[in-house]
Amino acid sequence: MIPKQAKQYQEAAIEKLLTRTKELLHGKKDKRTIVFQAPTGSGKTFMVSRYIEQLIAEMQEEDLCFLWLSPGKGSLHKQSFDVLKKEFRGFPLTYLLEEEFFGSRRVIGKNEVVVGNWEKLSSKDGKTGEWKNVLMRDKETVNFRELVQKTKEAGVKIILIIDESHSRDKAERAFELRDEIINPELTIEMSATPVLKEGKYDEKVTVQSSDVIDEGMIKKEIIVNENIDHIIDDEITSQELIMEAAWQKRLEIKKQYESEGVCINPLVLVQIPDSEAGSDKKEFVESFLASKDITYDNHKLAVWLSEEKINQEKEFVTPNESDVEFLIFKQAIDTGWDCPRAQILVRFREIKSLVFEIQTVGRILRMPEAKHYNSDDLNRAYVYTNVKSLEVKKENDPNLNIIKSIFVKREDKYDKLKLKSYYRNRIDFGDITASFYGSLESVLCDYFSIAQGKLEFRFAEKNKKIVSKKIVIDDLEGRDEIILNKEIDAKLFDHLDHEKIKSSENYQAFLSQDDKERVFENLIKINLNGFAPKRSIPIVKNSLYRWFKKYLGINLIGGGIIYIQNIVLNNAEEFEKLFDNAICEYKPIKEKEKKKKIEEIEQWNEEWEIAGSRNYNPNTYKPYTSKLSIYKSPKDGKAYLNFDSKIEEEFIDFLEKNESKISWWWQNGNEHMEMNFGIKYGDGSTFQPDFLVKFKDGKIGIFDTKAIGYNEDDNKLKAEALQKYVGKENTKKKKMSLFGGLVVKYGNQFRINSDENYTPFGMLEKISDRSEEYGDNGEKQRGWTHLEF
Repeated sequence: MIPKQAKQYQEAAIEKLLTRTKELLHGKKDKRTIVFQAPTGSGKTFMVSRYIEQLIAEMQEEDLCFLWLSPGKGSLHKQSFDVLKKEFRGFPLTYLLEEEFFGSRRVIGKNEVVVGNWEKLSSKDGKTGEWKNVLMRDKETVNFRELVQKTKEAGVKIILIIDESHSRDKAERAFELRDEIINPELTIEMSATPVLKEGKYDEKVTVQSSDVIDEGMIKKEIIVNENIDHIIDDEITSQELIMEAAWQKRLEIKKQYESEGVCINPLVLVQIPDSEAGSDKKEFVESFLASKDITYDNHKLAVWLSEEKINQEKEFVTPNESDVEFLIFKQAIDTGWDCPRAQILVRFREIKSLVFEIQTVGRILRMPEAKHYNSDDLNRAYVYTNVKSLEVKKENDPNLNIIKSIFVKREDKYDKLKLKSYYRNRIDFGDITASFYGSLESVLCDYFSIAQGKLEFRFAEKNKKIVSKKIVIDDLEGRDEIILNKEIDAKLFDHLDHEKIKSSENYQAFLSQDDKERVFENLIKINLNGFAPKRSIPIVKNSLYRWFKKYLGINLIGGGIIYIQNIVLNNAEEFEKLFDNAICEYKPIKEKEKKKKIEEIEQWNEEWEIAGSRNYNPNTYKPYTSKLSIYKSPKDGKAYLNFDSKIEEEFIDFLEKNESKISWWWQNGNEHMEMNFGIKYGDGSTFQPDFLVKFKDGKIGIFDTKAIGYNEDDNKLKAEALQKYVGKENTKKKKMSLFGGLVVKYGNQFRINSDENYTPFGMLEKISDRSEEYGDNGEKQRGWTHLEF
């Protein structure tokens, strides 16, 4: 079986986990914890399985084992075990705790992965205080507590991985199990909604939902109660309404999958209340679906309740072509259940747990084939509910902003635009990727005159002697230069923010380990040549550690990483040049990676239109009273807008004041998506101008608001691409003509740049008269004119 290829965000997360693990393991803390936060559907289990494989490969000299604990009264740990065995493909060896360690085994071996259920392990009798699980009780053979102790005595270090760690937030026994019984060398708490607060963990590795969406792993957005107003029936009840809407939507989606040429039977999840009312709702759902010929007998209906299970077997429900069309549940599938073809959720009233709601919504987020389709309707999930208002806890779930419960509709005065629009998924995050190691290896080997890839007998000793001829590698300490005896004239105090304070005398002091880490990372950061620091620094660090281990034989555990950091910091000038050379050598490799991806995913829409309706997230879109917005909510008659800057809001106020000349305006969404209007610019990136404005004389204005003096290099590319687009589209002799440009606000007036060759606002040209038109001192902003309609 061919192993899965990691997505770019997965590679970055794995690298960060590896780097943070190595840094913590060589530290002196008794307890070390990494929080790994990743959205539902991002592939947490896959990423951690790759992390385990790479950690074993890179730390072969260390005796490590992995204890993977999953929650739940059901069999989530068995699901995890099955997935891990499949991903590992035979190595490392993976065992179920209750099967392999029932007394016959006394220790967990090096590199072994053992999977168990922490909820069962930590359970005690409320009256006697005795352990409930047989694996925990005292007996003639080895119990779990003794297994952990004997494993440590054998010199094997335990790395504890807690899956869905949010599930045991208030379970005291679970913390007792972790801290007092297992007391691991390192703990990784993984969840979409982690509960540990800052100060309770050492490091945090986060995967952003936007990255997961861009890679096609999860849905772009979740739409709430789409088009339920289209169902006309004066006597229909609210529960009938949402079931009918869900049933119709499922049929619609199925046809769209067929038109895409894929065999996927979309699944509807029906969540009934976890109360006495749940029985009545179940009977209603069964009766409603029976009228549509959806029953248990024909295998189109399944139920997954604690007291009743029909047609719910994993191998029966989860395949994309499964016959099951609707599945009724309460809470049994809230954690760990995975069925990517689930796309619609029906929710009735009286659901209490908001955290459970978030987890449940996550069940419809995954893409069935881990990719997005041509039809954006297939790239969305749908919720139908008869609750009065939908509240989602704004905790720390990175998926929350894709839940869109505000419905807005396009006004009838809209006429078709037929604009050409460009869209391309973000294929690059401006970061250094894993392929950077090859460039760094080449530069370092060349600089130190070491034969690349050739590792002869006693190579480490020989290479250390070679390296020591150019840099200092012995008797090192992390030192810090501190300004000494510097006098500052108080009269100059107001001007100090423009000056770099230096002294002729400096004092040498030792860096603390925390400070050393920051200085080391900053040295890398300032030499990244424009690459994104957050994603790139872990890659560069790990590449550097890898080179020193490979060629100088430096053990990364037991002070090895600190030693490498000291080498770099004590030879900072040399390594600044080496980093710069390596990144310059890497840039062409990066460009080839980007070009290859761009060719695969460019999309053009020759007759783009503003969609007939949209759904927005209530956390990010707020009501705005407008006469001219083309989108309004049928519920309250208001526009719903998301402002990135103050100037956007002021520009809308300016548009509203020109009602005599403007027919309507539309705010182009700030989310990067195909539904929005886009122009191609630069290296194939997507530019989404802020506003489209339809004028009563038939013209269409395309405007993008900007703050003065920021990102001018990017502004130039966008401004000139916009003018090129306007000119090209106007030559097609359409009924309407286009104009527009970048807009800034100077004083109380808006100014626009519509030149083919963009000049930043602030570059002045002197004119002799007409100063009243252009401002004080007769200064005209080159290329910029007052914006008047």
